[in-house]
Amino acid sequence: MRTLFIPKFPLSSLFVFPNSPFPFLIDAFRSLSFHSLHRSPSSAASSSPTMPPRLAMISHVDSDGPLARRLWNKCRRESILSMYTPFCVCLACGTLNIDTFRHYIDQDVHFLKAFARAYELAAECADDDDAKHSINELRKAVSVELKMHASFVKEWAAADGKESPVNPATIKYTDFLLATASGKIEGAEGLGNLATPFERTKLAAYALGAMTPCMRLYAYLATEFKGVLGALHGDHPYKTWIENYASKGFEEAAEKTEDVLEKLSATLTGEELDTIEKLYHQAMKLEQEFFCSQPVSQKTVLPLIKDHNPAEDRLVLFSDFDLTCTVVDSSAILAEIAIVRAPKPDQIQPEDQPFTRMSSADLRNTWGVISRQYTEEYEECIDKVMPPKTVEFKFEDLCTALEQLSDFEKRANNRVVESGVLKGLNFEDIRRAGEHLIIQDGCFNFFGTACKSENLNVGVHILSYCWCADLIRSSFNSGGLLTQVTIHANEFAFEEAVSTGDLVRRVESPLDKVNAFRKILENYGNDRNNLTVYIGDSIGDLLCLLEADIGIVIGSSASLRRLATRFGVSFVPLYPSVVRKQKDLTEDSRRSWKGLSGVLYTVNSWAEIHAFVLGC
Repeated sequence: MRTLFIPKFPLSSLFVFPNSPFPFLIDAFRSLSFHSLHRSPSSAASSSPTMPPRLAMISHVDSDGPLARRLWNKCRRESILSMYTPFCVCLACGTLNIDTFRHYIDQDVHFLKAFARAYELAAECADDDDAKHSINELRKAVSVELKMHASFVKEWAAADGKESPVNPATIKYTDFLLATASGKIEGAEGLGNLATPFERTKLAAYALGAMTPCMRLYAYLATEFKGVLGALHGDHPYKTWIENYASKGFEEAAEKTEDVLEKLSATLTGEELDTIEKLYHQAMKLEQEFFCSQPVSQKTVLPLIKDHNPAEDRLVLFSDFDLTCTVVDSSAILAEIAIVRAPKPDQIQPEDQPFTRMSSADLRNTWGVISRQYTEEYEECIDKVMPPKTVEFKFEDLCTALEQLSDFEKRANNRVVESGVLKGLNFEDIRRAGEHLIIQDGCFNFFGTACKSENLNVGVHILSYCWCADLIRSSFNSGGLLTQVTIHANEFAFEEAVSTGDLVRRVESPLDKVNAFRKILENYGNDRNNLTVYIGDSIGDLLCLLEADIGIVIGSSASLRRLATRFGVSFVPLYPSVVRKQKDLTEDSRRSWKGLSGVLYTVNSWAEIHAFVLGC
């Protein structure tokens, strides 16, 4: 267990049950949830440019603010996948092969020429004099950028002086850009007649919608590279490139492009703004493809499966479930289902009902008391096992300390069972709740992509404290992943599809999780080289995170960091670690990821995990 998590939105808004017996699934998180207090609510936030119909997703992208900023936030996945490409990682650390950089510059020159032409077409369509002037200024900036690229070409020209052939990805991007600026936009209505100033301005807005993401992405990437390198970028062979795109001047140019887009879009309809969003997203996908297409021949650390040979290697993915895969903790959901479905105080319970159930009011009060007790005792337990000062990392010492937490978790589960709060839940209600759980953006896509890869020998295991594995199974089944993922969690005891209130206990504590982790690997055997990745977010995951070859912490749990840091565990952002490993990589280097190092890698989204493990 963990403990109290009270979101800023009503629990009823997390579910849509078509033709459901639930009139709502609770108008507020009035019950107290186990399993969550010591995780940051921000870790549950996710944004998705497209909301799957099976989920009643809550949009976490701000509806206010400039249009370009909203669109950028919706396309964070593409920006992260671009940043994690082998080309960008090698460029960031400065080890990128010079021939690869020359090839990239040749591609970029071709693209910039198309960019300048698109600005020219947009300026011709802009009716507003200020907008026309701003676009022309941006076009002049592209000319300056081309001159910078010319200096690169002159400095690092190939011995034979020949330019690289244009990549298909580059052609695809420039064709899209020029087609958009010329009014050839799929699905856009009303562009046949460009005689009126309004129609021409609309086309200018569409052109800027396709160009703005490129400016923002380059500013973002260069700023990230510079931040990772810090003072070391002074000796970087591609220092000029990084400093140009991370400069104040380029940031101002990116902001100006966004400002022009905002002005040109001010009078557009909702449908026309949707067209701009589609163009923006398409441009970001093409940018991602552009960086993925750069031919990197040198040895790279990314993606993790790059040298995977299914006949010799096995990738074993482990993940927690609550607040790692989900936005809401399962204990709260199960408790609320029980409360909603419990009889009202004045109701007569059916004679054929196998169990006598508490009323909804009594059940809610009981759940509140149990949760508050858990919260208080959890804090006391954490304080008790915490060393008075930071100590050297020793895995055995951490295991010994967490034995006390494991005992506490089992006692807490005993109280839940004895209270009867989980008695009487209908299997069908649990199944429906699992189908409509809000999943972190990109989570199921990551597991699905890994499992469906024909060139990957992979096993996927979910290790969870969840009281009801059927809830997890239903969730993964709705994502089409149930047959590909093995669930390790506790089970409800049922009689005639109604829960008895008892638990079949399998995973209750950090020690249970790490023992299950070891047993799974033991069952795989040594017929292949096992590479293990564990993804989690709380103290319950700590031992597994450390024992895996790569432990990835998603989100930010204050209690996890506080306890682990005191035991000598280091938390480092994943991307800077990847860049450093690439910088130190040699042709003779072996895989440098290994467990029990005392180092855990932090990410903010499943997109980072996807990019790191599977690539773009």
